[in-house]
Amino acid sequence: MTAASDPILLRSQLGSVLTLTLNRPDAGNSLSNAMIAALASALDAAADDDSVHVVVLAAAPGKVFCAGHDLKEFQANNSPSFSKAVTVKCSRMMQAIVALPKPVIAKVAGVATAAGAQLVAACDLAIAADTARFATPGVNIGLWCLTPMVAISRSIAPKHAMQMLLTGRLIDAQTALRFGLINEAVPPDQLDATVDALAAEIASKSSFTVALGKQAFYRQLGLDLASAYDYASEVAVRNMLAEDAAEGITAFTQKRPPVWKGR
Repeated sequence: MTAASDPILLRSQLGSVLTLTLNRPDAGNSLSNAMIAALASALDAAADDDSVHVVVLAAAPGKVFCAGHDLKEFQANNSPSFSKAVTVKCSRMMQAIVALPKPVIAKVAGVATAAGAQLVAACDLAIAADTARFATPGVNIGLWCLTPMVAISRSIAPKHAMQMLLTGRLIDAQTALRFGLINEAVPPDQLDATVDALAAEIASKSSFTVALGKQAFYRQLGLDLASAYDYASEVAVRNMLAEDAAEGITAFTQKRPPVWKGR
């Protein structure tokens, strides 16, 4: 296992699974300018690292997974230019999660609010402790959760998203599961094992196929039905001609585990 520490972001790698841990527990693991930059840098590095097949996004132990943006920074820099700069940087970081050619799993133990809930919604998968809670509470202080709305409305049904945005109420893990914001809600003492098993299962697949499939999944979502089928058909041809596909089919017929080459 390899590990490296940053004042605000911890990085550790076990096999082909990289874990990024938000490490501002005294500030609710909030997305300060520095945290956004650290996450963006770590995601860029993971994209180019062939040893990384899966990324897990976690937070330092405590009651809060991520409290969203650091409002103290906004109070100290009360200007349109500062707000615009932070919003743009954060939005790019969230999009980098979707664009990353490796699956990203949110491991949520605690409360995820505003941009923290956005962070969960932006990840490909999310596993939460059944004690976790989620909210977009901006409306309670006169701020509509505008950029969180983008990720959340693409992750759950519109009426569920509007319910969160209009009320600002905390929802429990079972409600988040019903809404589709998370994939599973498990007892806190099973969270690590559940995420580890899921990450290992995904990491065992062909990295080429997973990267191709993730990109295709998000791209086809934005297309009309006929265009989505046309696009998927084109990608399917490329997939079938890939070396890993040939190996997978051969391994299946020979009843042996495949040996992936990542291409």
